Amino acid sequence: MRIVLLGAPGSGKGTQSQRLVKAYGIPQISTGDLLREAVAKGTELGLRAKAAMDAGKLVDDATVLGMIRERIGKSDAATGFILDGFPRNIPQAEALEKMLASLGTPLQAVVLMNLDLGILFKRLTGRRICQECGQVFNIYTSPPPEGKHKLTQRPDDKEEVIGKRLEVYEAQTKPLIKYYEAAGLLRSVDADADVDTVFKSIERAVSQ
Repeated sequence: MRIVLLGAPGSGKGTQSQRLVKAYGIPQISTGDLLREAVAKGTELGLRAKAAMDAGKLVDDATVLGMIRERIGKSDAATGFILDGFPRNIPQAEALEKMLASLGTPLQAVVLMNLDLGILFKRLTGRRICQECGQVFNIYTSPPPEGKHKLTQRPDDKEEVIGKRLEVYEAQTKPLIKYYEAAGLLRSVDADADVDTVFKSIERAVSQ
């Protein structure tokens, strides 16, 4: 299984990635994690990334692709991988396609976690975390028992922040959807369901 997971913040990509990792024994490759690890280890690519970040710049695509290439070369990725957070635009998708082709490991599917943005907005803006026990609630869909928890809202769950994040996602992802649709790789699953149902939908989509 070699897939890319596409989906807006709050669509459940992280949850489903972890389930796929357990079920198939393949790694989830997050570009954010790769960058942090490479910088911490002081690798050649990590030093390049750190120099860019210290200068307040985005890490260039060639550096990120180099990290992905190294990660895919590890033994635990021999039977597949899940890419999360990359590609984010058409040039990255094209570069990824060339890189994977050179390794003989082309993508088998791109899974879109499809969810109405209105539902997403409620999911994220309604999220509250108990300061004492860490339990997560949603004031709209799964409110806590009255008076039993001391709730707080994450700064990035505020309405104005969420609105901006979803705008950026829409702008970046719509072209990718068309790109992978044209390549015959796009598989869309309904992410507005319980975790088990969504997982089964992903399994069916990938096996098409």
